[in-house]
Amino acid sequence: MKTDTIFYQLFQNFPSIFFELIGQPTTDISSYQFTSPEIKQRAFRLDGLFLPVAESPELPIYFVEVQFQKKPKFYARLFAEIFLYFYQYDHNTEWYAIVIYRRRSIETPAPRQYRDLMEHRVRRIYLDELAEAAEQYIGIGIVQLVVESKKKTPEVARNLIEKARRELADAVIQQQVIELIETVVLYKFPNLSREEIEAMLALSELRQTRVYQEALEEGRQEGIEEGREQGKLEAKLEMVSLLLGLGLNVEEIAQRLGIDMETVEAAAREQPETPQLPEFDPNN
Repeated sequence: MKTDTIFYQLFQNFPSIFFELIGQPTTDISSYQFTSPEIKQRAFRLDGLFLPVAESPELPIYFVEVQFQKKPKFYARLFAEIFLYFYQYDHNTEWYAIVIYRRRSIETPAPRQYRDLMEHRVRRIYLDELAEAAEQYIGIGIVQLVVESKKKTPEVARNLIEKARRELADAVIQQQVIELIETVVLYKFPNLSREEIEAMLALSELRQTRVYQEALEEGRQEGIEEGREQGKLEAKLEMVSLLLGLGLNVEEIAQRLGIDMETVEAAAREQPETPQLPEFDPNN
């Protein structure tokens, strides 16, 4: 199962799940954006990063790593990635590393030289020990579903779907959560078709209800609006190369286009090298 992918999808679509996991469910999720940045020196890639939308001393950066296999040098690599990130990106703020383990036995003890960092900057979460929190928060229940045994998965997933129908008043959010639960089950049973998964979770009848159909239509309309916004962003990013060529720096381009500096920097790195034109000589 591609656990990195499923966790990226979980946190990308429902960032509130992450803050429930770390015991901060009241965090204003609109203050953060979730990304998976690449670090160039050794092509490291962080599993995930919750970055404040606007830099503030009150809002820390959260580095997120999902670890489902034992790796002897895991913490050495993690701290290398974090400090290379800070070398490349200029942030003056607090930070914490959140490591999500399948179970406690997978963790390899950190070397002594990282003791202070482990005590003050790292928090470990063990998915098989979240039963109590999963009862309280549906998001944590979905995360725990990722590591549930195949034998128990259908029953647990059906219970989560029923919990979503009871507790989520917004029909669109309810639909999205149910589809996310279905996606997790699809990852756990890759040999089953979507129709077989629907039958396993008793979703066929649910999707025929008026409430679900209305939510589906509302979701489509939201998707159309999101598509329009994405189109606007892509059009702005196409301007980055031109503005760089005109001599504007990253900060000036970000201000002119109305987008954040990191998005501009990422777009600039993807631009091919532009050959320098010879200076114009009026006497030639």
